Amino acid sequence: MIIVTGAAGFIGSCLIQRLNELNFNYIIAVDDFSFEEKNKNLINKKIKAKVERTEFMSWLDVNYQEVEFIFHIGARTDTTEFNKAIFDELNVNYSKDIWNRCVAYQIPLVYASSAATYGLGEIGYDDDEATIPQLKPLNPYGDSKNDFDIWALAQEKKPFFWAGLKFFNVYGPNEYHKGRMASVIWHAYHQILANGSLKLFKSHHPNYLDGEQLRDFIYVKDLVEVCVFLMEHRKNSGIYNLGTGKARSFNALGTATFHALDKPVHINYMDTPIDIRDKYQYFTEANMAKLKSIGYSNPFYSLEEGVKDYVQNYLMKGLYW
Repeated sequence: MIIVTGAAGFIGSCLIQRLNELNFNYIIAVDDFSFEEKNKNLINKKIKAKVERTEFMSWLDVNYQEVEFIFHIGARTDTTEFNKAIFDELNVNYSKDIWNRCVAYQIPLVYASSAATYGLGEIGYDDDEATIPQLKPLNPYGDSKNDFDIWALAQEKKPFFWAGLKFFNVYGPNEYHKGRMASVIWHAYHQILANGSLKLFKSHHPNYLDGEQLRDFIYVKDLVEVCVFLMEHRKNSGIYNLGTGKARSFNALGTATFHALDKPVHINYMDTPIDIRDKYQYFTEANMAKLKSIGYSNPFYSLEEGVKDYVQNYLMKGLYW
């Protein structure tokens, strides 16, 4: 059986869909299933059982002999949450409990880290493990992901295969429940339908024009292909970037969304909210050489290709993946 934590969430549910398409149907879905809205992501998925997040450790202690692989995708991901205790509990200590069981029970593990660990990118976006303790995330969410990466690297006992994936800006179907934390594409689609126009953040940085802030946007379908590759590869443990390796502007993202909707481009700019202005990343771009060096060679969706697929095949049709 394959375990997916965060199973009802955006990335977790997409990973289950892809596993099902590859005929992996013995899936144990772990999550806090009390959030009814996102449970729609699991409709029509082939799942053997659902296990509540709070009961998972005791469940694993009983059933570990049947477990082939764990994808630990679940996390608190709200970058505007500043209660460190929440992140310590859900992102750090919970992950440590999973790690220690993977060591004890010899279960391979892939877990979700984040590009939020890079902060303002003062020392670049290279997934060089030697630099991880030097990173300066901009918020408690990023801190929690970096804290766990540091802890994992320091452990003498590790799973026989493990990989931490620094997700960059992920977008795609099944993210509707994330509210403010949903991708800019999701927000752009709904703004354009409602108003015929799109508002993006102004630049408050002298080196960037309005809307020309750059991010590495990765389509969720590419992300889950990497997860499947690592499950099958099971060697070269370590921490890896997971973006496309090509930064694109928010203007390009907005334009792609208008084009996917076959509407004229009409972009306006607004001040970046004060609560995130001093913690705003103006540039992110994953160095993908490390993942490629272990044999991952699949091409990534371009921003235009990914946005078109997302908008036309999911958002416009009201479909999940």
